[in-house]
Amino acid sequence: MADIKSSVLDIIKNGSLDYKQKKHFLAAVAESSVDYPKISSEAVEAMQNKIICDLFEGNAPYRPRYVLPDYEKSLKEGVKYLELEPPSDLDEAINFLSILYQHVPSITGYTVYLGNIDKLLMPYVGELSEEQIYKKIKLFWRYIDRTLPDAFVHANIGPEDNIIARNILKAERELKQVVPNLTLKYDSELTSESLLVDAVNTVFETAKPHIANHKMISGDFSTDYGVVSCYNSLKTGGGSHTLIRLNLKKVAEIHKGDIEAFITDTLVKYCDLTLEVIEERTRFLVEKVRYYDTDYLVQEGIISLDNFSAMFGLFGLAECVNALLGNEGEKLRYGHDEEANRLGLKILDKIKKIIDAKSLPYCDGNGGKAFFHAQSGIDTDIEETAGARIPIGEEPDVYNHINAVAPNHHLFNGGISDIFHFDETAKRNPQAITDIIKASFRKGMRMFTFNLANSEFIRITGYLVRRSDLKEYRTDGSRYGSTLFGANTMDNDSVDKRNSKRVMSVEKKPISN
Repeated sequence: MADIKSSVLDIIKNGSLDYKQKKHFLAAVAESSVDYPKISSEAVEAMQNKIICDLFEGNAPYRPRYVLPDYEKSLKEGVKYLELEPPSDLDEAINFLSILYQHVPSITGYTVYLGNIDKLLMPYVGELSEEQIYKKIKLFWRYIDRTLPDAFVHANIGPEDNIIARNILKAERELKQVVPNLTLKYDSELTSESLLVDAVNTVFETAKPHIANHKMISGDFSTDYGVVSCYNSLKTGGGSHTLIRLNLKKVAEIHKGDIEAFITDTLVKYCDLTLEVIEERTRFLVEKVRYYDTDYLVQEGIISLDNFSAMFGLFGLAECVNALLGNEGEKLRYGHDEEANRLGLKILDKIKKIIDAKSLPYCDGNGGKAFFHAQSGIDTDIEETAGARIPIGEEPDVYNHINAVAPNHHLFNGGISDIFHFDETAKRNPQAITDIIKASFRKGMRMFTFNLANSEFIRITGYLVRRSDLKEYRTDGSRYGSTLFGANTMDNDSVDKRNSKRVMSVEKKPISN
């Protein structure tokens, strides 16, 4: 009780937090004051030793981590709980969504998914001029940033080219906001070349959107999917109960034996323990809290338990591979040496097989299996590299970088990310960037994210912060709750020290097939 009181006082006296941020953190203290869902002593020990991490979801999960409402269905049918009738024009559709967004739960306290915005709004465009549409979209985009001030709030556009998608990109370039995070779904057969170029030019200004390999991702889903939070791909009308991640660096550190024993014994043990934590947290949410029996989103068919699963995340692959090879006297580095890259893929393939062999309750959204996710890091990760990425500052040139990481992407149906850092020369040749993106997708990459080295926007893991916000945060705080995580990450890591790639001088160098 003394620890709880101390935590509460620290929060309410923290001048860097605003009123809503304090409420969110106070709720987290209350949630973590109760007993954890019952797990084995081995799983408890693994969590205490930070081998398994629950990403501070709290001891008593009372809402899913990620919720992806079927906004299309709600627009067509209305929402009784909120007394919302189906809209008839663009103003009403934007107003409808603006209200609904305020009533969608997630781990962050704000909705992490705004929907495939252009697909949602195109039916309401009617005879409006482009000037009229842009004014409405710009106001809508500003509203989202001001009322959902969290960089994990995520919108999707594409794959088809349309006037809403174009105006969203235009608004992004003009407003230069942190929120919402944005993904363009790209499909070579559906997406125009000019839309992709428009997106690339928008990245030059705002470090977004991400570019998603729509053909690859949609192949993993029987229905529509959404990219949410950072890079997480989940089923629309569903989501993820929880996300538990495994620290591969620490698994390698405690392993005694050769590499083969690591893969067949130690890795299996800790994967099984991670799955145990996932299962028990899911059971608590479904069976004890009974969220899916009581929430209005379920009762009105906007989400369904049948569309939910859970997420098995990992991080620290690079350090794991380097340590295992180092133990055998090999001075090989993940991301640079083919043998190291092959070992990384072997480890990931083994984990995927373990996940797919385990049937989990209430995970029908992925055939009873957890989604496999390369988790993109949090602010307390000091010695571990996010997901399956190459360590910051060690990235090779863009072509070798893609060839090193692309073979991993097909395994991660729950999402994976690699961040490419380009210098200012890229702005002079956006077509070169589009060529690299398309080539990376042919190589098998699931998602392509890049930014410019000197941009005002810094991509921390999957979310963005502005340099100006970071500069002011320690003294003045920030209305963006995610700025706290960004500031802590900048203190603990050098995320703005990623190796920059020049484009102009090497743009004709081929990416191997």
